[in-house]
Amino acid sequence: MSDPAARDAVTAAFRDGWATVVATLIRVTGDWALAEECAQDAFEAALRHWPVDGVPHRPGAWLTVAARNRALDRLRRSTTEAAKLQELALLSEPADGLADGAAGGVDDDRLRLIFTCCHPALAPEGRVALTLRTVGGLAVPEIARAFLVGEATMAQRLVRARRKIRNAGIPFRVPPEHQLPERTAAVLAVVYLLFNAGYTVADGVAPIRGELTAEAVRLARLLARLLPDDPEVQGLLALLLLTEARRPARLGAEGEPVVLEEQDRARWDAAAIAEGVAVLDRPDG
Repeated sequence: MSDPAARDAVTAAFRDGWATVVATLIRVTGDWALAEECAQDAFEAALRHWPVDGVPHRPGAWLTVAARNRALDRLRRSTTEAAKLQELALLSEPADGLADGAAGGVDDDRLRLIFTCCHPALAPEGRVALTLRTVGGLAVPEIARAFLVGEATMAQRLVRARRKIRNAGIPFRVPPEHQLPERTAAVLAVVYLLFNAGYTVADGVAPIRGELTAEAVRLARLLARLLPDDPEVQGLLALLLLTEARRPARLGAEGEPVVLEEQDRARWDAAAIAEGVAVLDRPDG
């Protein structure tokens, strides 16, 4: 297999599987920083091995096991982590399809991850940063650039958010049914804030940050798959899709904003519009 093909496979696996691998390790170890570091190590290992050995039949399972093994290696160096070691040892290769985004435990873990990142006890800026890092897989420099702050500032936000989760004993779980309305609203607010951040003009630089709007749409799609019967989730997805569809026509040749009435509708994303309308037209929508 050529290097470009292998790199493309790793890129696709990162896009589709980062949150799954991180969520699995967080559930088992309870250590957010360890989970992120070991997931990163697993993807770096894929970049080394897949061009030589070929892309595995189940990339998500390969990455989960690689991250688990890395966590085992890290924890073996600590004599105080016997319980975590035992749990990780039981985390053998996932069942067919599980680590590649199928139904079951993976969806549950990703949903737990999103709700934990967006817990109301966390400061709003911490929720957004933690969601981008842990669910979206963005690097700290990328998140810092997106919100026009220094890397050290953003790194501290992430540290404070993880510390708050640990010190406050915030559980890694989907909240009980009676708390879902409040907590779902917090999750949707983070996704909406992320989307709006992509359209925030700061000093006339990069008036549209497509990496943020695209990530918000991706998260909204994920939530819509995980919570298919929640009308507010479906409504947010439709809103983001229909808004994002006009992004290619929002700027002129010199980067100047183009008002709606003057936009070239031929440049609108027809597939995004069709998807948004389909969400709105669902019988139970």
